[in-house]
Amino acid sequence: MTRTKRTWLFFAGFALVALVIAGALSYFADSDPDGLDSATLKGCEVVQTPQGEQLTGSCIAQRAEDHDLAAGPLADYAVGGDDRFTGLAGVAGVAVTLALAGGLFWLLRKRDRTKT
Repeated sequence: MTRTKRTWLFFAGFALVALVIAGALSYFADSDPDGLDSATLKGCEVVQTPQGEQLTGSCIAQRAEDHDLAAGPLADYAVGGDDRFTGLAGVAGVAVTLALAGGLFWLLRKRDRTKT
């Protein structure tokens, strides 16, 4: 087996494993706030209202604004806001990341300028 073929097999296997992990393990992600969310919520209480969640008290999170892509198709680790498609959002994220990284590495690779 040639070196080039082994390299492609390695990357194909890596991509396959990454996609399977993203698709399967995304459903086990914790929906509780992470450390940063918890730290910004100190001093506040989250209250459910007819308009949605509201913060009472005084905390950093009250000044937070939604990201420009908060209404995007993959916002909140779901497809179209549907939690049943968390795995699909994970697979899409891995696929885009692999495509961008692969394209960047391909563009920046060292090319042999000599003819053999």
